[in-house]
Amino acid sequence: MTTTGSTRRGYHHGDLRRAVLDAALDVIAADGPGALSLRDLARRAGVSHAAPAHHFKDRTGLLTAIAAEGYELLAAALSGAPGLRERGVRYVRFAAAHPAHFQVMFRPDLHRPDDPALLAAKERAAAELRAGVAALPAGPGGSPGPRDTGVAAWSMAHGFATLLLTHNLDAALAGRDPGEVFGALAGLLGSAGVADSAQLPSPAGE
Repeated sequence: MTTTGSTRRGYHHGDLRRAVLDAALDVIAADGPGALSLRDLARRAGVSHAAPAHHFKDRTGLLTAIAAEGYELLAAALSGAPGLRERGVRYVRFAAAHPAHFQVMFRPDLHRPDDPALLAAKERAAAELRAGVAALPAGPGGSPGPRDTGVAAWSMAHGFATLLLTHNLDAALAGRDPGEVFGALAGLLGSAGVADSAQLPSPAGE
């Protein structure tokens, strides 16, 4: 999980935008996006109350920037994954490493949907997700197409990640690495016929 801003980083002159983003990520990780206040973030970053608005205009602008950064980080995490199952493992590990981004990214009600940076970042992440499905061999007639396979895989990885972040898997994991557990479950379900037994879940396309 992410660490607090006081131990992870500090404000340096000329890096106000980053300082506000980091303070926002700390608040979201602890209390959710509903707890965000630009005035409170300014206090946390040690800057004037008007400084966050200078960079983000308003709360929606800040959340849009966080979502865009999250999709960029997700695309980087998935890049070069050898198969669909590994993409699922990396998806789960991304969520565990960036819980605040994860909470915001999939809440379109929090963003500006036409923001160019957000749209570009979402497309880069989606391309990485689609790549995992594109590598799968063609199934027999009547089997789900690539898009449906991708949605099923994404649902599994995203559902696992969501349960993980809401602490619903604490007892089941018993201290084990979430990515490893997800990979094992994906392989188990694949061998049972839910998906290809050699490569399995991750999210695919939007």
